[in-house]
Amino acid sequence: MHEVAPINPWVALAYLASGILFIMALRGLSSPASSRRGNRFGIAGMTIAVVTTLLTHVPRTGDGALDTIAIAEVLGAIGIGAVIGIVMARRIAMTAMPQLVAAFHSLVGLAAVAVAAAAYLNPSAFHIADAAGQIFAVSRVEMGLGIAIGAITFSGSVIAFLKLNGNMSGSPIMLPGRHIINLGTLAAIIGLVAYFLTDQSPWVFWTITALSFLIGFLLIIPIGGADMPVVVSMLNSYSGWAAAAMGFTLGNTAMIITGALVGSSGAILSYIMCRAMNRSFISVIAGGFGADDSAGGAGGSKEQRPWKPGSADDAAFLMSQAENVIIVPGYGMAVAQAQHALREMGDVLKKEGVNVKYAIHPVAGRMPGHMNVLLAEANVPYDEVFELEDINNEFAQCDVAFVIGANDVTNPAAKTDKSSPIYGMPVLDVEKAKTVLFVKRSMGGVGYAGVDNDVFYMDQTMMLLGDAKKMADDIVKALNGGGH
Repeated sequence: MHEVAPINPWVALAYLASGILFIMALRGLSSPASSRRGNRFGIAGMTIAVVTTLLTHVPRTGDGALDTIAIAEVLGAIGIGAVIGIVMARRIAMTAMPQLVAAFHSLVGLAAVAVAAAAYLNPSAFHIADAAGQIFAVSRVEMGLGIAIGAITFSGSVIAFLKLNGNMSGSPIMLPGRHIINLGTLAAIIGLVAYFLTDQSPWVFWTITALSFLIGFLLIIPIGGADMPVVVSMLNSYSGWAAAAMGFTLGNTAMIITGALVGSSGAILSYIMCRAMNRSFISVIAGGFGADDSAGGAGGSKEQRPWKPGSADDAAFLMSQAENVIIVPGYGMAVAQAQHALREMGDVLKKEGVNVKYAIHPVAGRMPGHMNVLLAEANVPYDEVFELEDINNEFAQCDVAFVIGANDVTNPAAKTDKSSPIYGMPVLDVEKAKTVLFVKRSMGGVGYAGVDNDVFYMDQTMMLLGDAKKMADDIVKALNGGGH
């Protein structure tokens, strides 16, 4: 086994401090009220880790001084990345944040592949080979895992991005014999990684790489839009383990700690979300293993059923006369950027003595916490925002359920229709409210899972068709104008 150079105690202390800050960041991000503080902890931890890594890994000249050319190259790369990141962060709308997250995950995976490839092609530069050029056994394990996890993360994230961005259908794409293909490919990857310990031939390394890219595509393609928030969380976990594998290859403690934290927290979040959706965790991470091939969405033409149209004036009157109003935001609200108008509507109702609450489904939107972030951006008080399990039993005593841009998370078919792709997923019981006001762009569209919603056609439901932001603005005007 190769010798490991002793770690400078100050470097170890700096990495320990960054690790503690990362843990505090995760703790802060667990609640909208403390999320900004959590972000600051994360930034501080990453700053310490990056500076420490630069000071300890930048090459030095013969007299021991830092190589200024190497520093300039590294700082130049950091600067380019920083500019790209700042521009993207400022230009990307909140509605596109899930796609951005998926894209970032793909870059982490690609970085892991690049590091593993560089280490394989020049192992002496990474100090992972003996004098004869043979890579150490433990390094081959790290390299094999890093290349496999990184490639899966990259290709899987690309598919997730295409589905979230609308470039690919959100419906499950079921390949014939996909379970056999997936299991066979995974078995081949595991077998080749084991064989890599005895033979470091190029064909072994590059075959592992190619098969890992392939299985990433195959695992995510059969997962439908209803499960996409879990996929985003799962890929986040994969990117963490890929970073940890890079940390072992590079001998960087901070990367190992950070990757392990991201990987484990992402896995836990994925498991929690699967429980919230009544999904099998193994089924989702295995690429829809066990899914019903026929459950791919509504398909075909929808039956024409009677529904009740309404206006902003109607909605303003009904809500102003109510004692309790529960607002259910969804992705349609995010697309229309209606969160500020929605908060203003809530404020006006509260001034009129109405008790207003917001109900958030765990997978509303396109990524975990999507709705919480949007409501926090609009300064909705945290004590008015409730998760599904805390508010679902209140719909039966609610006067008005105001659903704005949500569909799948309010669809009672999840409780009754075994052929539905969302069957078994806990949903918000808006149909139990005395009156349901449902804001939707048109009656022609369906939710991301491709299923029609029976709530649209219930006697107590009034459909408010149009842009969500304009509808919320018109309701506010009607409430302030007293025309109702």
